[in-house]
Amino acid sequence: KTISVARLEKHKNLFLNYRNLHHFPLELLKDEGLQYLERLYMKRNSLTTLPENLAQKLPNLVELYLHSNNIVVVPEAIGSLVKLQCLDLSDNALEIVCPEIGRLRALRHLRLANNQLQFLPPEVGDLKELQTLDISTNRLLNLPERLHMCLSLQYLTADRNRLWCVPRHLCQLPSLNELSMAGNRLAFLPLDLGRSRELQYVYVDNNIHLKGLPSYLYNKVIGCSGCGAPIQVSEVKLLSFSSGQLTVFLPAEVKAIGTENDHVLPLQELAMRSLHHTYHSFLK
Repeated sequence: KTISVARLEKHKNLFLNYRNLHHFPLELLKDEGLQYLERLYMKRNSLTTLPENLAQKLPNLVELYLHSNNIVVVPEAIGSLVKLQCLDLSDNALEIVCPEIGRLRALRHLRLANNQLQFLPPEVGDLKELQTLDISTNRLLNLPERLHMCLSLQYLTADRNRLWCVPRHLCQLPSLNELSMAGNRLAFLPLDLGRSRELQYVYVDNNIHLKGLPSYLYNKVIGCSGCGAPIQVSEVKLLSFSSGQLTVFLPAEVKAIGTENDHVLPLQELAMRSLHHTYHSFLK
């Protein structure tokens, strides 16, 4: 009934969230489809696949929301939705993203978080209008080299994957404003990362192998807690400083400099958190 009304009244938006749908509704695909439809919401259903004639029946689709389904593969047919600007496939069971996704030349926002992806096709680099890419909580070991060709990319979120490095080519992204790669296996970051004035926010929390930051990033890293090898408190001499009645003990991760061979971890954030906590305790 909902689809029939949308067809009759030529709706541009159709909401089919929480309908326990296991298959794409045939009513959407019969005859000429819904030619006027621009936004389709099908969140939290039980869909496992998308129809091959999706673009033929919904040619003017601009936004497609399929969050929280059971879709395993992004089919080739997705590449024919030439007007699509927003595609949300978060919280599915995706194992493969087809190369045809690179044909979505109007796509601005792509959300693939909370899936089972082990790689992204190089064709993602063909998305020249892409502004937001969320690939967090997957099984990615690396990022496609051609990602640096997404010249409009502003927000890249790749938290909680298995990434060992950040491709140096990402330093060439002219519009990148926010980069989040927390909870990976990063051991180092490219020295040029952060030189761009556009890049303002970097999150690298919980990368235990990451022991240092490029100098260009010191004023841009928002989170780096959980980085660097853990240090036993008994092995270091805690630092402190006093001001009037206030004495602040810095955490064990901030190591005293004894000799030129001592390794100093850049964990300013931990120090600031201790200051914040001590300051508020003092006021109380």
